Amino acid sequence: MILYAIPTPLGGEPQEALPAPALATIRNVMDFAVENAKSARAFLGALGMPVRDLSLVAIERGRDLLAPLRAGRPLGLLSEAGCPAIADPGAQLVEAAHREGFRVVPLIGPSSITLALMASGLEGQRFAFCGYLPRDAAQRAERIRQLEQRSRRERETEIFIETPYRNDVLFAALLEVCAPATRLCVAADLTLAAEAVKTKTITEWRREKGALGKRPAVFLLLAS
Repeated sequence: MILYAIPTPLGGEPQEALPAPALATIRNVMDFAVENAKSARAFLGALGMPVRDLSLVAIERGRDLLAPLRAGRPLGLLSEAGCPAIADPGAQLVEAAHREGFRVVPLIGPSSITLALMASGLEGQRFAFCGYLPRDAAQRAERIRQLEQRSRRERETEIFIETPYRNDVLFAALLEVCAPATRLCVAADLTLAAEAVKTKTITEWRREKGALGKRPAVFLLLAS
């Protein structure tokens, strides 16, 4: 049996974000391990699936999530937005499936990390996704310095994210800590009507003095 890693839209309708073969595969699955049951029901309902007849189990509950696979049924892994197991829960479930010899199939769909890198104009041969930076101001500043140094040394794009309500705090820290010539890309509302991707030097960002607000965003940094 197969564990399907199912991407979900970053916004908008599933039919706009996922290709027809992926949608057809999802519609043949009845069991799902999900990050958020409410958003999973909305996603599956938008596909015209009989939500009441589906089995949705939250990943965090720690139940035996592989039971459908052992019973000979396919299992879908759903994140709340984007790709499961990439800056989202699910990696442990995928690992467990591999341990027990089940096949894992990733379906095609949106990933904010790769979309941001594609649109950034920054180094695409060497890059690293660094997840969330520390909440503590001093630790966050030190981590930014470390990433900038690594980017400069390795000629590597550093990619990270933040909870939307802390976007402006992170943005301000980047403008304060980074060198003037370092390039910073901010990619917000990817795949949505309000999508905005801008790459500027820190000096240029300081002149703009804009605020990002509570928009889903990805930050990318490349030091000179």
